[in-house]
Amino acid sequence: NYARFEAQNYALLGVSADSAKAQAKFKDKYEFPFPLLADEDKSVIQAFGVWGPKKFMGKEYDGIHRTTFVIDEKGIIEEVITDVKTKVHASQILK
Repeated sequence: NYARFEAQNYALLGVSADSAKAQAKFKDKYEFPFPLLADEDKSVIQAFGVWGPKKFMGKEYDGIHRTTFVIDEKGIIEEVITDVKTKVHASQILK
């Protein structure tokens, strides 16, 4: 779907708390044509409010909440998608 985003002048950027080395490996594995940023100190993640308690198999832990922010060319957040569905996420964004 990357060409669809480019055609509509979107710039994509991924952010994770993983290390730069882990991000590079992940980017290469899935051949992502966009940058993945390593936010190891979680400053960006916390600024956007996407770090916090999660549950998996009955256990609670702190982690990143998969969230997409659609930000316009002026830096204004136009939309926040918190119910990210990975298989159809491009459609969730491009509507």
